[in-house]
Order: sequence, then C-alpha cells, then structure tokens
Amino acid sequence: MIYFVGAGPGAVDLITVRGADLLRRAGIIVYAGSLVNPELVRLYAGENCELHDSSAMTLSEIVAVLEDGYRRDILTVRLHSGDPALYGAVREQFDALTERKIPFEVVPGVSSLFAASAALKTEYMIPGHTQTLIISRIEGRTPAPENASVALFLSAGMTARACEELVKRGYSPDTPAAVVYKASWPEEKVIRGTLETLPELSQDITKSALILAGEFLGQEIHEASRLYDEHFSHEYRHSRVHE
Repeated sequence: MIYFVGAGPGAVDLITVRGADLLRRAGIIVYAGSLVNPELVRLYAGENCELHDSSAMTLSEIVAVLEDGYRRDILTVRLHSGDPALYGAVREQFDALTERKIPFEVVPGVSSLFAASAALKTEYMIPGHTQTLIISRIEGRTPAPENASVALFLSAGMTARACEELVKRGYSPDTPAAVVYKASWPEEKVIRGTLETLPELSQDITKSALILAGEFLGQEIHEASRLYDEHFSHEYRHSRVHE
C-alpha cells in the first residue's frame, strides 16, 4: 500500500497521529523537501528507511519509486506539506498509481490555512459577517482557470436547494458532485453523482456531511500540475528536456 500523508504546516507535532505512525513504520519515504520541515523526517523516519527528496524529481521518477516500494512489498509514504488536497499536485500521482493497479490511501493533514487562523487567534466564519471562505492563488507560471471547486458545510439537509443554487449560479447540471457523510469515521459514506442526480441519491443523509461539487471530482483530468513536469524548471530542478 502507498500512503499519501499530509505533513501539516511545519511544526513537527502538527502532523496527525496516523501520519506520524506511518512515517515510523515506513520503509520508503518520498517527501517534498522544498516544503516539508526536514525535522519531521529526522524525527519520525526509521534508521533504515529509504529517503527520497522529491523537490528535484519529476513525476515519472516519483511514481517509479512508489511503484518500486509496492513491488517490493515495502510500506511507502508520499509525504506532502499541509494537506494533500490543497495545491498538492497529487491527482496525477493518483492517476498513475491507478493505471498501474497500485492501491493507495490518503491521510489528511493540517493545512497552513488553519495554522494561520490559529496564529491570528480568530476564525474564518463570523455569524452576521461572513460564512464564505475563498481559497485561491494569483496566476503565475501556472494558469489559474476560472472553474471553482465548491465545498458546502452545514448544508446536508438542504442538498436539493444547494444543487439548485449552484446551477443558478452558472454550474452545469452535469457537474460532478458528491456527499461525504462523517468523513474519516467508521461509518463514513461517499455518494457520487452530479448536481442533477445528487439530491435523490443522498436524500437519506440530512446531517454530518459535506456537499462537494466541481470538475475536480471528474474521472478524466487531462492536465497535470507543472510542479513535477520534466519540462518545467524551478528553484530545485532544471528542465530535463532541452529544446
């Protein structure tokens, strides 16, 4: 099994218990050395663990290490900063492992988003002032398309209304959508559909769930992140392709 683990925002004790346990048991760790606090690896990795810093690696090189660990029956951890779901460049890794029929699991981490609110001693949602938080980035070398992923909290009892509102605001009825009930609990349940079909599919779920919608839920993602693209140069790696 390959485990994608969120390392947290930086402090070595802000990794999850599950993530720390996997690091201790891992025989191979591939970590984002440009972002992950190196003390995490020094503190938790075993003495004989193989360590690979992915900051200078390409996607194909990363996948090759993960596949090698799986073929050798070694517990392998892919360690990402923060939480893998936010700008983690993980989807193309998931797809590559799926193509190779290699099983994997994802262990969420504490995002810097939440570490920042803790440092400020505040919360993002203030009744009567704001109930919406936008997570985005300024366009640079990597484009920032207008398509937005949506996560709705405290709305599970109003799924039909939520889906209707999103369609009114410009989302297509066939936009991929999902309800995740009690994420990470033993009774976790995931229901997938579209904005058109989700209300009927999830009508029995009325609380303790997130409503999610957007192209990120689609099965076909054709454009990978440039972070590990062999054509892409950055501070830690030069392009491997010379034109």
